[in-house]
Formats: sequence, structure tokens, C-alpha cells
Amino acid sequence: MIRKRIDFELIQEIIPHGSRVLDLGCGTGELLYFLKNEKGIIGYGIDCDEEKIACCVEKGITVHHGDIEEGLKNYPDNAFDYVILSSTLQVIRWPEPVLVNMVRVGRRAIVSFPNFAHFSLRLALAFEGRAPKNKALPYEWYDSPNIHFLSIKDFEHFCKSHQIDVMRCEFFSKGRRIKFAPNLFAEDALFLLSKGGTSA
Repeated sequence: MIRKRIDFELIQEIIPHGSRVLDLGCGTGELLYFLKNEKGIIGYGIDCDEEKIACCVEKGITVHHGDIEEGLKNYPDNAFDYVILSSTLQVIRWPEPVLVNMVRVGRRAIVSFPNFAHFSLRLALAFEGRAPKNKALPYEWYDSPNIHFLSIKDFEHFCKSHQIDVMRCEFFSKGRRIKFAPNLFAEDALFLLSKGGTSA
């Protein structure tokens, strides 16, 4: 049985039954498999790892082998109801065109990412003087897949500067939703986005 994650549960809350969904960096297809069973979505994935793609195929997930930084260019406007980037933003080399294309290709976009401004990471850097890590981000500086160290405020600023509307945002830490000072106390964030000027 696949263990549900809190971001999966939040995404389930957001996505209506029967939606057309594209999952970027879908990995082994856990999220699409979950949504297919819970919400009856029509799901597609993109990933560049052949072993993970094989896992998707075993789950009955339709998946395309490709680079998400290039693959989105080939899709027309509003090709999907939702485009998802789940805990992948921080490892993408060029996130700007990916995010801009997400709100073009999807009527809505869902983005989740770890918050590098969490207080535990700030304290580690301030008092230990070393590249910070915590349970959610356990990597050493030399073996981390993360190449962009963004905070919740960074992402909000990006959306504002690129005319991307934030329809909903949720913040959480250790399985609990965070309401107070999320940029300081939330380990992870999830945003529901749309292209600026689109109707609700």
C-alpha cells in the first residue's frame, strides 16, 4: 500500500474528480496512482529516469520519457486542467520557464517545495556555520540534489513579478498545517496557481 503524504492529501482536496492532470517529474508515479484511485483523474507523467518510468508503467500510469524543462514547450495552452510540480522545483536547473509554462499549459498549476527559510536551517547556519540540513532536507552540501534554495517569500515574490496568481497556499511541517509565520515555521509549502488575469 502506498503511504499518503500530506501534500498528496492537499492535492486531493484541490483537484476535482475526473480532471486531466500532468505530473512533472512524476518519479515512480505514486501521486498519479493515488489521484487515479482517489479522484478518477486522467493522468500523465513526465520523467527522465527510465527505472522510475518502468515503475509508472507497472502501476498503469501513462508516462513520457523526457526533460520537463524542455517538454512543456510542446504542449498547447490549457492542455490540462492541472499541472503538478511536487517537491521538484528545487532540483530543476532553470525553474523560471517551467513555472511560466505550467500556468500556460494547465488551467491551474500546483507547486510544492521545501522551505529553506525554516528556522532550523537558519539556526544551523547561524550557530554551526555549516551548510544546514534537517530531517526534511538530510543531504550534505556535496551530495544534495537541491540546486535552488528558495523560501516561501521568494516564491511569492516570483509569482507577483511574473503575473502568476496565487489561488491558494498551504504550509505544513511534520504532517501539521502551519498558520502562523509560515516562512519561519513551515518546512514545506504548496501553492495553487493560475495565469494572471484568468477567471476563477
